[in-house]
Amino acid sequence: MRIITFNANGIRSAASKGFFNWLAEQEADVVCLQETKAQEHQLADAAFRPDGHHCFYRDASTRKGYSGVAIYARREPDEVRTELGWAPFDEEGRYIEARFGTLSVVSFYIPSGSSGEERQAFKFEAMAWLGSILDEWLASGRDYVLCGDWNIVRSRLDIRNWTSNQKNSGCLPAERAWLNAMIGADGGSDDTAQPDRGWVDSYRALHPEGRDYTWWSNRGAARAKNVGWRIDYQLVTPGLSPRLEACSIAREPRFSDHAPYTLDFDANGLRA
Repeated sequence: MRIITFNANGIRSAASKGFFNWLAEQEADVVCLQETKAQEHQLADAAFRPDGHHCFYRDASTRKGYSGVAIYARREPDEVRTELGWAPFDEEGRYIEARFGTLSVVSFYIPSGSSGEERQAFKFEAMAWLGSILDEWLASGRDYVLCGDWNIVRSRLDIRNWTSNQKNSGCLPAERAWLNAMIGADGGSDDTAQPDRGWVDSYRALHPEGRDYTWWSNRGAARAKNVGWRIDYQLVTPGLSPRLEACSIAREPRFSDHAPYTLDFDANGLRA
């Protein structure tokens, strides 16, 4: 089974750069998108409905042309959910979940705080609120794959310029502590204590010492110099960990300031 997550930074912009041509060659079972930056009625063209996929969008309702998430699935889901119950988060179009049997695939777009103190405060509020939900999911007995742009690095392995970014959103100690405290011990933390059993960072499980990135600033030549951050994840429930087979980050072609992250796992016997 192949799942791809990608922050498009504008789905129409990514399409103009060849994203959907690339996607057609990937044979993905599920695709999770973030930052579609469009309303669904603007995406009526067949280009935004990839052949062989059922397509579901959750747009921002309070700020049109902002945020937005989507899921494309080869198999029609049993259920699609688009609300977690907190309007400030839901109405920005930051969550969509497709359920297949006992498997849930979620496309998440965690807020960024880089634009200023007000948005950073909202990010912390969203993190605190999401914590109990993620704990409930982890204990639910369902299999989950949480895809998306989390806007947080975990440790110095996940960012080129660790020291100089300690006071910048996405690398703040409190953000890293929140994320690492949910993930089972894997050597990928910044010394934050990790539980014995927690969410599994699929990339770190497959590449314990890996130093790959999924986002690069548009300023300067950050991408050319590989001055990046790993902030796009697929976190999975522990039961899926033995099924992880391979993952990859597609730095090229360039469709966005983010790169698509692909995860392959053995779905044999999984009710999906």
